[in-house]
Amino acid sequence: MEFMGLGLTELLTFALALLATGLFAGVLAGLLGVGGGIVIVPVLFHLFTLLGIDEAVRMHMAVGTSLGTIIPTSIRSLRAHHKKGAVDFDLLKRWAFPMLLGVMAGTVLAAYVKGPVLTGVFASVALLVAFNMAFGKEEWRLGETLPGRGGQSLIASVIGGISSMMGIGGGTFGVTVMTLYGRPIHQAVATSAGLGLLISVPGAIGFVLSGMGVDARPPLSLGYVNLVGLVLIVPATILVAPWGASLAHAVSRKTLARAFAFFLALTSLRMFYGLLNGG
Repeated sequence: MEFMGLGLTELLTFALALLATGLFAGVLAGLLGVGGGIVIVPVLFHLFTLLGIDEAVRMHMAVGTSLGTIIPTSIRSLRAHHKKGAVDFDLLKRWAFPMLLGVMAGTVLAAYVKGPVLTGVFASVALLVAFNMAFGKEEWRLGETLPGRGGQSLIASVIGGISSMMGIGGGTFGVTVMTLYGRPIHQAVATSAGLGLLISVPGAIGFVLSGMGVDARPPLSLGYVNLVGLVLIVPATILVAPWGASLAHAVSRKTLARAFAFFLALTSLRMFYGLLNGG
């Protein structure tokens, strides 16, 4: 019995790995205020590598699938934060249109660049994120308030463009930017759940459309979104998302952030090594 070119044992291992990815991503999203995509993309990339998925579509599949998983988790997270009154909906309204433009630009660009280029983009930005998580100081500030409407539009479009190319939600960059401009961390995390929705919906649609008819994709894929990954990761992520928030009060956030930064840095370096050695 085979599926996706895998025997039963390999298929079960693949399924368990996807479930574990969802659990890990869900806990981290609530615990550290980072989007699950920053975990899901590298894990999917490595899984697709082990499965022998063609390098030309490997990263596109990881990014597209990740964006698909972010949609339901962002909705659930946004609703939970809204009940606590922590979401800045005025900011979301101001950022919506420029962020949409950024996502569209990033998705179109991702459709035309080769897989290794997309991998290089993720690896480069992930390394910067890891550095910030490991060594960033809470007192670091770019200003006491966010810039004017023009500056915010530029920020939103850049976040949308880079996030859609990386397959991540708004948390990774949104939380960082908002706290650097003096926003309380809880408000930044809550509002970034809304950014994740603004990024993931058009981003996932773009990756579905751009991947239609492309060769070498794994079976049961809608464009660049793998439905097997979607079905297995989303329930696990939704189930444990609230646990992360509870866990944040019981463990050292700084220690966990640095441990995750180490994982992210290793992943980034592994991707660079693969690019330099052609695999």
